[in-house]
Amino acid sequence: MNLRRVAEQAGRDLAGAPAEDVLAWAASTFGSRFAVASSMQDAVLPHLASRVAPGVGVLFVDTGYHFTETIGTRDAVAATLPVRVLTLTPTRTVAEQDVEHGPRLHDRDPDLCCALRKVAPLDAALASYDAWATGIRRVEAPTRASTPVVSYDRGRGKVRVAPLAAWTDDDVRAYVLEHGVLVNPLLEDGYPSVGCAPCTRRPAPGADPRSGRWAGLAKTECGINTESRTR
Repeated sequence: MNLRRVAEQAGRDLAGAPAEDVLAWAASTFGSRFAVASSMQDAVLPHLASRVAPGVGVLFVDTGYHFTETIGTRDAVAATLPVRVLTLTPTRTVAEQDVEHGPRLHDRDPDLCCALRKVAPLDAALASYDAWATGIRRVEAPTRASTPVVSYDRGRGKVRVAPLAAWTDDDVRAYVLEHGVLVNPLLEDGYPSVGCAPCTRRPAPGADPRSGRWAGLAKTECGINTESRTR
């Protein structure tokens, strides 16, 4: 299967399709070679995927720096949805990383920290798949504004599916309310965007929802959803 051609054709065919149809296409096309990645900010994507592909693998990267609430959301998703939550971990523990790179690498070189603790574990896991789904949405940040529903992930040589790309914040809220979807408790505690605890804070009132991520730095993405990743 030529994954690039498949992605380009699906990107055209599914550009305006409902999220469920996009996920159904991915599940039927790739079968067990398709997985969903989730940060456990909420369970919208795992919930949607479970409706069209029960038993689908949900990849969660445990960086060692997550909020307790995020780990709790992961556990709740695993216990309540018909999916297989697969927890991925970096090759080194936080303590081992501190020995090699010095403590609080996230403060001194957040790009390297993300590469080691987020991107590398996901890259390793995705070697077993042909396609993966991400929950990113165009309204979340300028860097995501042109996100296609289906594209070719050149860095990994995979098909990337973004079924929620066109969803607004209101769409997400409506889906959560309609289906009683699990959400990370931090979303109700002033954190509209949830990442690792050392690099996430509450944004100022009225500020960009993602301004609490890597606050004070030019960094806006961890690298998982960008093409220019260090490999």
